Amino acid sequence: MQYNPHDYQKYAIDFIEKNPQAAVLLECGLGKTSITLTALNDMMFDRFEVRKVLIIAPIRVCKNSWAAEIGKWDHLKGLTYSLVLGSRDQRLAALRKEADLYIINRENVQWLIEESGMPFDFDMIVIDELSSFKNHQSKRFKALRKVRPFVKRIIGLTGTPCSNGLMDLWAQFRLLDKGERLGKRIGQYRDAYFTPDWNGFTYTPRKGAEKEIYAKIADISISMKTTDHLQMPELVMTADRVNLEEAAEIMYKDMEHEMCLDFASDSITAANAGVLCGKLTQLASGAVYTDGGSVMQIHSHKLDALEDLIEAQNGKPVLIAYWYKHERDSIMERFECKEIRSDADIADWNKGKIPVALIQPSSAGHGLNLQSGGSTIIWYTMPWSLELYQQTNARLWRQGQQSETVVIHHLVSAGTIDEDIMKVLENKDKTQSAMMSAVKARVKE
Repeated sequence: MQYNPHDYQKYAIDFIEKNPQAAVLLECGLGKTSITLTALNDMMFDRFEVRKVLIIAPIRVCKNSWAAEIGKWDHLKGLTYSLVLGSRDQRLAALRKEADLYIINRENVQWLIEESGMPFDFDMIVIDELSSFKNHQSKRFKALRKVRPFVKRIIGLTGTPCSNGLMDLWAQFRLLDKGERLGKRIGQYRDAYFTPDWNGFTYTPRKGAEKEIYAKIADISISMKTTDHLQMPELVMTADRVNLEEAAEIMYKDMEHEMCLDFASDSITAANAGVLCGKLTQLASGAVYTDGGSVMQIHSHKLDALEDLIEAQNGKPVLIAYWYKHERDSIMERFECKEIRSDADIADWNKGKIPVALIQPSSAGHGLNLQSGGSTIIWYTMPWSLELYQQTNARLWRQGQQSETVVIHHLVSAGTIDEDIMKVLENKDKTQSAMMSAVKARVKE
């Protein structure tokens, strides 16, 4: 297929080629993979500035996006690639293969650098979903930081750079510019832009810090919003209120205040606030894991509400996002549905063969093109992560969606932690939107 880039894509390609360190903050659907591959192709075969590239991405994205895009476009036919996936022997064989691009999943970055025994002789790195390196204490971050000084060029791609707040930015830009803009150490960054909260573990940005941070990183960052450059379908979001019966409501409040529930055969206890948060989220959705590891069914109000929403679709395909395994089991027991887990499942969904599909955001929130199969998402349980939330929604609300409207339902149990999660996602989105606007590319179509 012939590649005819939009003006914004040409702008992004040029930006990557001109900046050895680049944060390319593109929302889903803007074609970040084809943009990056085009820039790589230019730098390798026209300008001879790059010799060997390492691409780091979520495992499904390695196969379903990067490999697929290389084979899709005529101008990329000269690019060769090797998928560094599978068993240890398969990964080593892939690294020994002669290729221009080596595509590896992020979970194997530490293995590649510290355990594979292969020389790290890449002169360019592309990190797809840069935000997966936001934790400066993670093994993958520490491993990549070791070899960063030996790499001439690096690109970070993401649509959600600060999904949990401004603190997320330090590790990502530490990898990109080796600490030039936000400091070489996390302590420098905290001292410069934040004040510690009362608990000593969290931090609040100082007054004016947000603009200062954005100004620091603006020269190597571009941001583009899907709605600015593509004709997107209308996005409709609804909060579908679920009222708990009195017995379930009393049980929820007991757990909230006492941090434990006792039953004849088992108990549910929360040792700390983090565990309590998880237990309350499960209770709001109808079932919870006990201390003994079994599943205690509390109510079926969300299942009933889900049934009403599915019936209201009148046969129109629907994608259900769940969080806990017992939720998946309950939904599959109640309805005829299928979980999207394999490439075959993706193909079946896009062909309209799966009327009701399930998706788990943490395992399938990135890189899946599901827009051909439907235009309705129902959140059975919402995650705290803005990144996973937005990425999952973008499986349907993206370029190529044939429906004029994408509808996203949220099942919200009244008076529970569900309402808090909704508020947190909305507030985090304000921070992220401000960041994206601050480094936004000005492109005239």
